[in-house]
Amino acid sequence: MSHLAPDMSILGPRQAPLEVAPDTFVIRAITPSVGGTWTNLNSMVIRAAEPVIVDTGMATSREAWFEDLFSLVPADEVRWIFVTHIDCDHAGNLVEALERCSNAGLVTSRGESYRTAASFGIPFERMRMVENGQDFDVGDRVLRAVRPPVYDSPYTRGLFDHSTGVYYASDAFCAPMPEEPVDWTDQMPVQFWAEGMAKFHFSSLCPWVSLVDRRQFRAEVDKLAGLGVEVIASAHSPAIRGAAVARAFELMAGLPSAMELAG
Repeated sequence: MSHLAPDMSILGPRQAPLEVAPDTFVIRAITPSVGGTWTNLNSMVIRAAEPVIVDTGMATSREAWFEDLFSLVPADEVRWIFVTHIDCDHAGNLVEALERCSNAGLVTSRGESYRTAASFGIPFERMRMVENGQDFDVGDRVLRAVRPPVYDSPYTRGLFDHSTGVYYASDAFCAPMPEEPVDWTDQMPVQFWAEGMAKFHFSSLCPWVSLVDRRQFRAEVDKLAGLGVEVIASAHSPAIRGAAVARAFELMAGLPSAMELAG
């Protein structure tokens, strides 16, 4: 299969995979963003008994993405590829990953499966259907597909690992990094994080959030927090840990009325 060479000039300095919990790693790329900031383009690997890739990065970082991936798990050991939705920044290397990880199946929802088959030519026989709120066993742990409170695709599903408390939030909790890249949100100024999170959500992900019922939206945020989330890995944010997790949920719950922070 032939592909155009990716334009590496749009990428920022390379960041090594970040271990956010035992045997759980965020694979990272960054790209320049507004005002001299950076935007994360993350995916994740869970080295379970049946190893799982969560999202497949962008085509622009393909070579580095596969280098990082296979430094963590051999291609023939990958069993599952969970794609939160098939936007290009989440499924940019999906076809190549399925080709190179020949023992892997794609985990998706029934609704997304039709779009995936039509867009990428992936046969249904290679897909495992898991709907929102459903668990699936990967040998030594159980993972759950959980839709985040905000999204830009109705097919979006995040992924919660019951054994580590890590929640991969897809686009939700997106926030820029400062000029000096960081690993964790608690390494950024508090106000910079709050304002950046509001701006990213209102401008790029879910401008509709200002229209929602505040109480119903908080109930959705509280339901996710009630799973016992200990680490949040967002596709477009530094990782979130410790006391910053509770703060992240408060910032999320306050989004419907945070227009002033978004500028």
